[in-house]
Amino acid sequence: MILNKETAKKTAEVLLQINAIKLQPNNPFTWASGWKSPIYCDNRIVLSYPLIRNYIRETMAKHIEAHYGKPDVIAGVATGAIGIGALVAEYLNLPFVYVRPEAKKHGRKNQIEGQITKGQSVVVIEDLISTGKSSLNAVAALREAEVNIKGMVAIFTYGFDVAAKNFDDAKIELYTLGNYENLLEQALDTNYITQKEQDILAQWNSNPSEWNAN
Repeated sequence: MILNKETAKKTAEVLLQINAIKLQPNNPFTWASGWKSPIYCDNRIVLSYPLIRNYIRETMAKHIEAHYGKPDVIAGVATGAIGIGALVAEYLNLPFVYVRPEAKKHGRKNQIEGQITKGQSVVVIEDLISTGKSSLNAVAALREAEVNIKGMVAIFTYGFDVAAKNFDDAKIELYTLGNYENLLEQALDTNYITQKEQDILAQWNSNPSEWNAN
C-alpha cells in the first residue's frame, strides 16, 4: 500500500520530472520478460539528483521510524536498491547490508553482503515492485539467515495483482512511496499525457502480459 496519496503524487511528480519514469503509450518499450509496456521505470536515476534522492531517503526513513521503530539493520535489494538503501541506513544511523539475486560462485559465496546476525530486526528497501519475485527472493535469503523481517519499503509499484498475491503469500508487509494509479493521475493533471493515453495506460496495467499496443 502507498504511504499516503500526497506522497504518491509527489513521488510521481519527481520521477516524471527526471525521466526516471517514462510513459510512451504510442511507442511501447519491450521488457526483459518480453512484455510490451507503455511505461519504463529506472529509479536508479534518482541517485543523480541530490534534492530528489534526499526526498526519497527522508520519506522512507521517517516512515520506517514511525511504523517500525528503529530496526537493527536496513537491507537493500541488489542492484537497484543498494544506493537508496544505504542512504536510508545512513539517515537512520543504522548498519546496512544488501542481498544479491543469488550467492556468489567464488570467494565467501555470500548472497547477503555485510554483517547481519541471527535474530536481528530488518527492514528491506526496494526500488521497484513489478511481480515481486526478485524482492521476495531477497526476503527468502534473509529468512534463511534467521532474521526478523519487519517489512519492505519501495519507491514505486506497478500495482499488479500478482505482486499483491505474492506478498500476501510470503506474509511480507509492503509500503511504497508511489504507485501506478497515482502516477497516471499526476501525469494527466500536469498534461504529461492526454486522457486517451491515460486510458491506454490503464488498459495495460489491468492485463500487462496480454496487452497489445495495436
